[in-house]
Amino acid sequence: MPPVIAVTGAGGQIGGRLARRLSTQGLGARLLGRDPGRLPELAGCVKAPPAAYGDGEAMRRALDGADTLFLVSAHEAADRVREHITAVDAAVTAGIGRIVYVSFLGAAPDATFTFARDHWHTEEHIRGTGLAYTFLRDNLYLAGLPAMAGADGVIRGPAGDGRVGAVAHEDIADVAAAVLLGDGHDGATYDVTGPEALSLDEAAAELTRFTGRQVTYVPETHEEAYASRAKYGAEEWEVAGWVSSYQAIANGEMATVSDVVPRLTGRPAQTFTAYLAGHPRSYRHLLP
Repeated sequence: MPPVIAVTGAGGQIGGRLARRLSTQGLGARLLGRDPGRLPELAGCVKAPPAAYGDGEAMRRALDGADTLFLVSAHEAADRVREHITAVDAAVTAGIGRIVYVSFLGAAPDATFTFARDHWHTEEHIRGTGLAYTFLRDNLYLAGLPAMAGADGVIRGPAGDGRVGAVAHEDIADVAAAVLLGDGHDGATYDVTGPEALSLDEAAAELTRFTGRQVTYVPETHEEAYASRAKYGAEEWEVAGWVSSYQAIANGEMATVSDVVPRLTGRPAQTFTAYLAGHPRSYRHLLP
């Protein structure tokens, strides 16, 4: 019998794409999510009972009988590490033998990007279980670059003249499929990036070309970045994550460009230009 792969976040951008790839290849998967009604209907795939990462018993039931867990990181939250640890411990109890975890580039306890620290703590806990594992450390999403621009056509942040090797959701899903279905990946950590490292000035120039309006990047200081985001009324940990993502770009921590996508999938990684051409809705808020 082929191994049973449990796919978390199966209603989302990465897990959903991965589930469709597994289904297309005739490989059923166990689809996990908080709301089974939001999970796709796919040939050969079954929907697990509802399970949130922070509910250990629900996760154990959802994972019972599965062999491999594809773990997409939870939405950013003040207690995200605890949620991840609960989900991982449930996987151990359920008898999972392998975890493929979607982490983040440069995950480290002292990473500038505060959310990358969460990923490091999660990786450390997974290592401590003794299970086979693979970490997919993706860069920022290509979809996030248009989203950085406000309706006024301005990208604001303390990124300086740093660069970011942003990557497409599609490429992450294809790398995940290659890892899950291939051999020789246990214990590996892969940096999953796009094929180029763009400055935010260059990203703004491409958005200008596609939207037909002027899109610009305005560098901010640390203090200006916090002040310009105060209007959202977000909690301190969340604002720190937003601001530190730009600071990590300025520090060169997101400039990595790897060959992981072409090496594991056999095709080039998607460029920002190709992403914009295929996803016009991503910049709809900028159209004149």
